[in-house]
Amino acid sequence: MKRLCILLLTAVLCVTGVGCSGKKKSDNTKVVLNEVAHSVFYAPQYAALELGFFEEEGIDLELVNGAGADNVATALIAGEADIGFMGSESSIYVYSQGEENYFINFAQLTQRAGNFLVGRNAEENFEWSSLKGKKILGGRKGGMPQMVFEYILKKYGMDPKTDLTIDQSINFGLTAAAFPEMEDVDYTVEFEPFATSLEQEGEGVVVASLGVESGYVPYTAYSVTKSYMEENPETIQAFTNAIQKGLNYVLSHSAKEIAKTIQPQFPEMETEALEKIVTRYLEQDTWKEDTIFQKESFELLENILEEAGELTERVPYEKLVNTEYAETAAETVRDGME
Repeated sequence: MKRLCILLLTAVLCVTGVGCSGKKKSDNTKVVLNEVAHSVFYAPQYAALELGFFEEEGIDLELVNGAGADNVATALIAGEADIGFMGSESSIYVYSQGEENYFINFAQLTQRAGNFLVGRNAEENFEWSSLKGKKILGGRKGGMPQMVFEYILKKYGMDPKTDLTIDQSINFGLTAAAFPEMEDVDYTVEFEPFATSLEQEGEGVVVASLGVESGYVPYTAYSVTKSYMEENPETIQAFTNAIQKGLNYVLSHSAKEIAKTIQPQFPEMETEALEKIVTRYLEQDTWKEDTIFQKESFELLENILEEAGELTERVPYEKLVNTEYAETAAETVRDGME
């Protein structure tokens, strides 16, 4: 449990920006990025930070851990963050509620779910159907982690409401710490590094990957308010360029090299553990080659929302997605590397 406590302390520090930002230059443009969680799942972003890609693009980045998409969305609306990094379902919810200064997604980072199902014991031949009658610590209603989990359950013929019990009473980011003490809970759904930390503490074992089972889904993307996009196109382009560089690095280096690069972002974890996590994500094709948020991906997201009962009316892709910056970044960064 000691490592879990350290992880939670690190998360608190990240909320204040302590120990989570790269080096700063006073003459660069200050940008506050509020991320949904501080996870190895977002390795390209941290590689961009640690390798100075944001500085190269003239950005002084302050990284804040919002600890949940709802908190990230609130920060964007309140003007406490310039860029939000979260599931794109939040942009759909905000637009559907009639918000005039709605969110526009300009870059997608991950193309698979990044969480894992953690059980009490190893299950070499795990079957999703074995979850019938079991109790699982799940995610927030209407959030991508929970909806993708339900999507997988339905894929295997189970009704999330009647075939098993999903406990959603624990706040995002605290389920890993709660799991060892909740003896009536059989499984928990965790992001990294919490899944691996549970294994290291002997409190759980990863039995399945939600990313593998759900297939390609637009899990997390960067978004800004409509007004911020209108007023700061150069900053958004520079930010997207830096993320593209981070992607290029991660997709062209080994797990060991990536782990060493992002180690400062996870000081509580040993490099070997980070390497294990990065390997998991690389093997399941987690990260996109570019940040272009395709229409097909957005429509798949809306399908998942509809199936989860969270969407009553479709939202136009053209309203909530702008691919101009991602397309330019892919072209510019590629040309710059040739």
